[in-house]
Amino acid sequence: MSSKAWGGRFQEATDARVERFTESISFDARLADCDITGSQAHAKMLAKVGLIAAEERDQIVAELEVIRGEIARGEMPFRTELEDIHMHVESRLIKKLGDVGRKLHTGRSRNDQVTTDLKLYVRGAIEHVDALLGEVQAAFVDRADRDREIVLPGYTHLQRAMPVLASPVSYTHLRAHET
Repeated sequence: MSSKAWGGRFQEATDARVERFTESISFDARLADCDITGSQAHAKMLAKVGLIAAEERDQIVAELEVIRGEIARGEMPFRTELEDIHMHVESRLIKKLGDVGRKLHTGRSRNDQVTTDLKLYVRGAIEHVDALLGEVQAAFVDRADRDREIVLPGYTHLQRAMPVLASPVSYTHLRAHET
């Protein structure tokens, strides 16, 4: 069996230059966690609609969790010939579960996987940035509270003007609204 998604269509091995050009694992390895989360959800859906047995779902979900750990620990080598994170995860799953692992691809395409992975990745990135922005906002409030008595020279049209407070408003009242 060819490890290529499109294996069996060509008689000769793929030229190494083509493999380097078409691979995306160097970029999408960062999507591994999202790919596994999406694949676990897909396996659960397949069982819910009766396309795989509950035991097969449990095997797939558990083995995907093992693969997640292998990737997180750096134990799973990424190979250019497997092209992308989806093929890496799927190949590993099939190696461990055989035909049960092959059933995971039922009812979805690589494009479905890419879209799902990117949506999960972006959602996580937004949550991370949101948390960081919250920390920046809290730091500004803390700084404003500490500097509320500091007087600085004000400027207008690049000329010194009247003195101003570094923190024109006390932000202590905002703390009552923090969650």
